[in-house]
Amino acid sequence: MRLDTSQHMRQEMRMKLAPRMIQSMEILQLPVMALQERINQELEENPTLVERESDGDDQTEQPAEAAEGDEPTIEQRELVVDERHDNEEDFERLSALDDDWSDHFRASHRVSRGEMDDQGERKHDAMQNMAARPETLQDYLYHQLGFLDCSDEIHELAQFIIYNLDKDGFLKASLEDVARDFGNGASVEKAAEALKLVQKLDPPGVGARDLRECLLLQINHDMPHADVLRGIIANHLEDIGHNRLPVVQKRTGFSIEQIKAAMEQMKELQPRPGATYSSEAVPYVLPDLIIEQDDEGNYPVRLVDEYVPHLNISRKYHQMLRDRSTPAETREWIQRKIQAARWLIESIEQRRSTILKVATAIIEHQKAFLDNGPEFIQPLKMQEIADRVHVHVTTVSRAVDDKWVQTPRGIFPLKRFFGGGTVTASGTEVAWEIVQQKLQEVIDHEDKSSPLSDDDIVKKLGEQGFDIARRTVTKYRKKMSIPSSRERKQF
Repeated sequence: MRLDTSQHMRQEMRMKLAPRMIQSMEILQLPVMALQERINQELEENPTLVERESDGDDQTEQPAEAAEGDEPTIEQRELVVDERHDNEEDFERLSALDDDWSDHFRASHRVSRGEMDDQGERKHDAMQNMAARPETLQDYLYHQLGFLDCSDEIHELAQFIIYNLDKDGFLKASLEDVARDFGNGASVEKAAEALKLVQKLDPPGVGARDLRECLLLQINHDMPHADVLRGIIANHLEDIGHNRLPVVQKRTGFSIEQIKAAMEQMKELQPRPGATYSSEAVPYVLPDLIIEQDDEGNYPVRLVDEYVPHLNISRKYHQMLRDRSTPAETREWIQRKIQAARWLIESIEQRRSTILKVATAIIEHQKAFLDNGPEFIQPLKMQEIADRVHVHVTTVSRAVDDKWVQTPRGIFPLKRFFGGGTVTASGTEVAWEIVQQKLQEVIDHEDKSSPLSDDDIVKKLGEQGFDIARRTVTKYRKKMSIPSSRERKQF
């Protein structure tokens, strides 16, 4: 085998994103609260970046042009990305400079006693307003367990079971697993005894190992139709779920009226007994945009930026940069920090401009939605907005991602206004959301004793001018959690 070397030329096109462009895209995609956190982080890490209290703040200024004869600053140099090394040495050197001069810059940023007092008061107020930890399911059950008479071993086993329940109050582990994991020579019989103790606690149904057992634990003799309810849950829960009442009637001997009455009683049972004690926080939505109708009937868009600090570059560091007595390494470090600060400020301004342009174009297209309601929403694709505001479609995607808008019709995600559509028999283009609304109307007005099949729904929609395929009807019916015709039938 012959081994040799050769040299050849190859022409190719490659595109690499500069760090500045990457940062701009990241800033654009952030919602308002995440942007505030990002800015606060940058304020802590970059001493040349300061928050502007007002337009007349004399402590800050934008960097002036370099004096004649000065070396070009970093922001004046051409931005180049090393394709082979990705600027690793530059970033390591920057990190080292940051460490070397951190003490020097920290000394010039000492916080005054008044500022320290203000910060302490804000932290104290925040602690006072923090919600107390809610009582968990485990706390509630353990408190009840203390009032029951049992041996120490059963008590410890019951406590072990309580702290192994999931958020819905179910025990997913088998009794063999409970005995093995508890140790101390615990037997399966002792684990079963402890589980029965837990299942006597409130809320009813807690400690069950599946849905059937959970529902059965909640049935007591005082309930009406208790025997019928216990029979259909124990043996025909799946048939009840699929609305196969004649099958249940045939196998149990209960009448349809008795089964329907028991099913009504079943609706009062709790399939997730531990859900009441769930500690999951309800997400709070802060709109990024606010839209209000003006006197002329238009909907101007306003960006919510009251929570976003206004930034500027410190005059002190800019003076140090122009001072010839400042060491060269210090000047280079300041130049890098100033460049990073300027990039951040420009990215925030670009984010503001892009989001406003994109949102304004969306609202102009969906004005009928705001005027008349959701049934008048129009089909809209991101490419249409991109063409209208002269940006790439990925820019539109990032601008609307995780952004919320407050309108006279309610608060919606910006993505809510995008969607495909179809053409009616009259040639009018309508959004799929309108088709779903018409589908819901057809099902709401059907004869429940003989519900419409998907083919029948296709015919009904066709009579209204919507030429929809059967698979599309099935797709949207399932998406809207509408049962099949057999499951919708009322006996």
